[in-house]
Amino acid sequence: MIFEGINHIAIISSNLEASIHFYTNILGMKEFHRIDRPERESTIVYLDAKTCIIELFSFPNPPERLSYPEAVGLRHIAFSVKNFDEVIQMLEDTLISYTPIQIDARTGKRMTFISDPDKLPIELCEIDE
Repeated sequence: MIFEGINHIAIISSNLEASIHFYTNILGMKEFHRIDRPERESTIVYLDAKTCIIELFSFPNPPERLSYPEAVGLRHIAFSVKNFDEVIQMLEDTLISYTPIQIDARTGKRMTFISDPDKLPIELCEIDE
């Protein structure tokens, strides 16, 4: 394989401040860099997601994400979590809804989905501590 891992995931946000709040205050990522591009009416915010970088983009009036029916292309992003029970409690405490907890057919571990402010599905995958 020629790859060393995932470098970053780019997400276009309809409301940059709401997305920053979600990814930093709810999910605990840290903003570490920002680029304002006035010529494109755009800003890029870089978030540390531990094993990769999340790039949040803003653009004026982006089209809404197609969810149903599902379209070809990236379906969701998934994050590994060590203490699944604590994460579920945090979601409940912050009133973040999540799908019914399932057992991943590949790993045998628990998993659930949440959505970011633009309804991008985010899978939370239990891993061993």
